[in-house]
Amino acid sequence: MISKDRMTQHVMDIIKIDSHSKREKDVALKLQKDMEELGAECSYDNVGEKVGGNVGNLIVKLKGNKSEAPPFFLCSHMDTVAPGEGIKPHIVDGVMRSDGTTILGSDDKSGVSIIVEVLRTLKEKEIPHGDIEIAFTICEEIGLLGAKYIDIEKFKSKYGIVLDSSTPKRLVLRCPSSDKLHIKVHGLEAHAGLCPENGISAVKVASEAIAKMNIGRIDEETTANIGLISGGVATNIVPKLVNIDAEARSHDKEKLDKQVEHMCNCFYEASRNHKIIFNGEEYSSSVEIDIERIYENMDVPSYAHVTKLVDKACENLNHEIKHHTSGGGCDANYLNNRGIECVNLGTGMYELHTVSEHLILDEFYRSAEIVLETVKLNSYNN
Repeated sequence: MISKDRMTQHVMDIIKIDSHSKREKDVALKLQKDMEELGAECSYDNVGEKVGGNVGNLIVKLKGNKSEAPPFFLCSHMDTVAPGEGIKPHIVDGVMRSDGTTILGSDDKSGVSIIVEVLRTLKEKEIPHGDIEIAFTICEEIGLLGAKYIDIEKFKSKYGIVLDSSTPKRLVLRCPSSDKLHIKVHGLEAHAGLCPENGISAVKVASEAIAKMNIGRIDEETTANIGLISGGVATNIVPKLVNIDAEARSHDKEKLDKQVEHMCNCFYEASRNHKIIFNGEEYSSSVEIDIERIYENMDVPSYAHVTKLVDKACENLNHEIKHHTSGGGCDANYLNNRGIECVNLGTGMYELHTVSEHLILDEFYRSAEIVLETVKLNSYNN
């Protein structure tokens, strides 16, 4: 029922529009035009101003043709990661790729195009449906900021679908909470060739802390990573400062708190072990740690109304789907915690955030069919 050729052309068109985080305006204007051609009401919120971007979240409302049907929510994000400028998509053997110098941008423009095609099909086929509410969000890739600050009161929907995962053969119901740690390790600078004993190397302190730290896969629900390290000014100066950015994630908040505490204690302990006496005074290393909860976990039950709707849609389409637990976050983390129960459906995109990113078109089309069938079923679940 969907138009595969139209879907393919749409996703290729918007992929070619640059939209790094905080610079999504050109894509938003394209989508606004698409939506208004269907008779939808479009507006922008002020989240762009809050986060320093050039546009806010695009909020779309398409009035239903079946007044008794409950509203349904759809969401995809407009921003992409770097390198994502000047993307040149092409298709070989049913797979869309870039030219290898950039990402493809199917994350998450494949989700965006699925939503557009579903609405186009609803209108042209005059399929009964309730009100459709859409959030095309900004800045998902830099902390889910569009969903974090969106005014949830703008929506009446109680449930819906976020399109921001890999294969439509799985339905993501669980995503972890995530904490970001910014650590400053302070040492004492000295000339590395003349008097290194008069300094405290912040690099050495940080290295000892990390060497004792449990990172990577902690257990089936918890991960941790040291992501960025910078410090020092010259090879002949004992470094007095090292900056470290790290993260921890877990589906269990107690486990997350325990892991973050462990990481912090490794730095504190290493710092306490580094002291010197210089000119009769004692100097010691010190550590500053800022912890930020980036997003809370989502945990949608398998018996939730929206889960059962998607499961039934897949059954109707003879499409096999499994419930899935993800190690990553998405806009659904915030939406679920703010009152819209959302599952996350894959769109056929793989090897995300790399120049090998690609979109399997058959899965792309199948995802749109699942969303369309779910919306149709929703019109009979009032």
